[in-house]
Amino acid sequence: MIKKYVYGTPFDTESVVEQLPASDGVPSYGAITTEKGFAFSFTMEPDDIVYGLGEASRGINKRGYLYTSNCTDDNMHTEGKVSLYAAHNFILVSNTVRSFGMYFDYPSVITFDIGYTKSDLMTVTCDEADLTLYVIDGKDPLDIVKQFRKIIGQSYIPPKYAFGFGQSRWGYVTPDDFRKVVREHREHHVPLDMVYMDIDYMDHYKDFTINKENFPDFAGFVQEMKDDKIHLIPIIDAGVKIEDGYDVYEEGVEKGYFCKRADGSYFEAAVWPGMTHFPDVLNPDARKWFGDKYRFLLDQGIDGFWNDMNEPAIFYSKDGEQKLMGLISSMASGESQIPLMAISYVGNMVKNSAEDYASFYHNVGGNMICHSKVHNLYGYNMTRAAGEAFRRLCPDKRILMFSRSSYIGMHRYGGVWTGDNNSWWSHLLLNLKMMPSLNMCGFLYAGADLGGFGENTTRDLLLRWLALGVFTPLMRNHAAMGTREQEFYQFENPEDFAHVIGVRYRLIPYLYSEYLKAAFDSDMYFKPLGFVYPEDPIARQTEDQLMLGGEIMIAPVYTQNASGRAVYLPEEMMFVKFLPDGSISTEILPKGLHYVEVALNEVPLFVRKGCAIPVADAAETVDAIDYDTIRMVGYEGADYTFREDVM
Repeated sequence: MIKKYVYGTPFDTESVVEQLPASDGVPSYGAITTEKGFAFSFTMEPDDIVYGLGEASRGINKRGYLYTSNCTDDNMHTEGKVSLYAAHNFILVSNTVRSFGMYFDYPSVITFDIGYTKSDLMTVTCDEADLTLYVIDGKDPLDIVKQFRKIIGQSYIPPKYAFGFGQSRWGYVTPDDFRKVVREHREHHVPLDMVYMDIDYMDHYKDFTINKENFPDFAGFVQEMKDDKIHLIPIIDAGVKIEDGYDVYEEGVEKGYFCKRADGSYFEAAVWPGMTHFPDVLNPDARKWFGDKYRFLLDQGIDGFWNDMNEPAIFYSKDGEQKLMGLISSMASGESQIPLMAISYVGNMVKNSAEDYASFYHNVGGNMICHSKVHNLYGYNMTRAAGEAFRRLCPDKRILMFSRSSYIGMHRYGGVWTGDNNSWWSHLLLNLKMMPSLNMCGFLYAGADLGGFGENTTRDLLLRWLALGVFTPLMRNHAAMGTREQEFYQFENPEDFAHVIGVRYRLIPYLYSEYLKAAFDSDMYFKPLGFVYPEDPIARQTEDQLMLGGEIMIAPVYTQNASGRAVYLPEEMMFVKFLPDGSISTEILPKGLHYVEVALNEVPLFVRKGCAIPVADAAETVDAIDYDTIRMVGYEGADYTFREDVM
């Protein structure tokens, strides 16, 4: 059962698609005050687990820390970070006696203190008492999630090729750079379906342009890649370069479709192209206009995109630039108390500044809305612009789309990648723990930058991360310019990479089917063990293993120099390993704690008692998977029911 409570005059985020009547009275859980902004407080029981918050730091159980929904351009996702790239305000509180969920539909900064200030106290606070609160009761956590997922609408379904492997690096510039990636994969028989195009494919980083010097015949190059069974996936950033003669800029100015300052002038901020304007994607007319711009690339054969820098990221604004220059000048002259050596710190003062976010506005229904009041909706609506355009421009075709910044509601239009994570073993584990939380909030097509975007990866980290990526819907190796090159062919024994990535393709018949079931049935693709085994105290506290679909459990190795790991089985299961010679080993293990050995070039999973999964022969592209080769792996006599795509 879902009850809706309305406080003040909330902004309509359009994250909830089902119309529910507002309830009278007060929620059954906790206490709410609206005297100074909004504050919810709830005393937690000792055995309460708090799930949710989607893309957030730390564990599956969110108890014990502070989290702030405030979409933030910051890739240093250490344990101390309270805000990441996304804002997903759904939580679920559960013990063995009762469970309830809460969705705080509030588009600005909102803080979740979940036992941080006081260990048994949860408080949820925001500055203004203008929000909608949904309170969900159910028989168990999964029932609550399904109810929530139904009111926020069906999750995005990508094209099937998007379940293939993608290779990416910020630094691929020329056609030969891309050709080399494809050639190396094909020569080493490493499966590959996508190669990603970062900002260098554009003309001076301008959206919906092509660097004509490098790509004189872009459509022809796209076709060349398609002939080799490769989909090129270009990036689109939020900022539109201020430049006379640039059609997107001139049209946006003419139509009034960029965000403005209070005095009616256009807000200016620097990102990769230099000084830019931000499309006012909260304005339906501007959103349609910007979405239609994707046609430029669709018409050249592109069938997938990734949206980036859409928090929106701000390197500095015009005001920030002047402030910084003045401060540097005073530091150099000795007038400032700040030492000159602190200049790097001073520079960070103007990046993604709260003052900047409070200085521009959106036109929503003829009303000027300060961006800071709706900040968390920008990435959502930029991706919504594209998703709505795809439905208009190519209604009979699925287009790949995922985004860095998001809010609940965007899950209907695209997936997410968890931003520019680093080449840290801790981020491999964080990737694992984020998956069920994202699923709870509707984001099924999700994944991380395998191997890490920032810092320098190692061969063993990349292989272990790929072994997790075998199971995440988005499977992409992505790295930053200036870091160690981490394509598989930069390391010894490329056959190990071919095998691990090949396992993904053998499992796609199962993985894509389970994804469709989760999307169509408002279910979860990944689940915490406690959702499936709610009476098992060890399962409820297990955070480094996940249930996937209805048949399997995964338990990746996530520590360096480990030859295996301890695994807890809540019931008897079949331990399955995909071995580098192409064979599959199986072993029935009883309920309980086990140590299992897993080499770097092996991929493990566990099949639940009485179940089996379909496994195909290896293939090098999704289209080449031969369903006639499928055999069942699991318990003798068990069957599997496929869910077919309807498009």
